[in-house]
Order: sequence, then structure tokens, then C-alpha cells
Amino acid sequence: MRTYRHSLKALRDIALDQGREKNPDLASLARELGAIIHHNAQALADGLHDLRARNRGFERWLLARRGRPGVSVLVMAWPPGYSSPSHDHAGLWGIELSLYGALEVESWSRASTSEPWQLRGRDWLGPGDATWFDADPPYMHRCRNLSRQETALTLHVYGGDLDDYATYEQVQSEPYWLSQPQRARIAGPLRV
Repeated sequence: MRTYRHSLKALRDIALDQGREKNPDLASLARELGAIIHHNAQALADGLHDLRARNRGFERWLLARRGRPGVSVLVMAWPPGYSSPSHDHAGLWGIELSLYGALEVESWSRASTSEPWQLRGRDWLGPGDATWFDADPPYMHRCRNLSRQETALTLHVYGGDLDDYATYEQVQSEPYWLSQPQRARIAGPLRV
């Protein structure tokens, strides 16, 4: 278990350290975090077994939080087959990495809030793989656990607290979407 706790601490420390800048180099952050996850994937999967076995639906667990500049680090549990609604990140930058399992991330962007959403693409993330987004352009995505049998786990680093955000539902066909305000809930702190 020492490797698992050591790995989580290393992930937390790297995220907090690189998050000191207003606009960190997200590609560099993804490489550093991904290297730790690739190297310690089995230890992380074993150490986070309780989160994978809980079967309480989608959950967000707080690993670390810092103000000025704001950074939050979370681990999320995705039940088998779970798909999030399409959602934004309230103007924050962010990076998302798979810790265990596989996630599909479908993303949209737009030049301004007065323009329609444009499908940007899909990414498939396995352990250590990452996707990221900047704070400036309007951005939304939808994430889906690709497994029908196992809970997937992901690591999320945001440039602040993602307390309030919006979900989007297609009204007719692209590019028309209805926005609904949401409040994020955290299941609890993740102790390391």
C-alpha cells in the first residue's frame, strides 16, 4: 500500500506545484502525471479498490484543494456504463487522466457564447492517458465509462473549485443546446 499512497501524494504534489501558474503548461502536466500513473497503475488500482467496489453511482472525491491561485485535485468514480451529461467547467482550465479503466471523452467548443457549439472530437483514455482544456474558450464535454462491468477511476485537476457549472441538453439538433445550472457535490476527502 505504500506505493499507492506515495503515488497519490506525488500526483497531488505535482498538480499543486504546476498549478501555481495562472495558465500552466497542461501538456507538461499531463506528461508528468501520466508517467506516475503508467509506472504505478497496478498499485493505484489496488489501493483505490474500495472506490471501485462501492457501487454508489458517480462520485467525486477531493484529493487536494488550494486557493490563490486556485487548484483542486479530485478522483472520480464512474460506474459501469455511466455517461455524464454534456457539461462545461465554468471557465476553469482542467486536465483529466484515467487511473483505472477506460473513458471516452466527447468534446465541443465555440468561439464565443453567441456562436453554436462545434464538435471538436473524441478521445479514448486508458490508464495514464489525458485530455485537457484551457480556461479561455467556451468548452464542454461528455464522459463515458466504456466498461459495462467495472467502475473506472479518473484524476481531475482544475484551475479552481468546480462548485458551479452547467449541463447542456440538445434541444433539436446541433448546434442548439439548453443550459441548466448545476452544483457539484463531493463525496468526501480522499486520505493519503
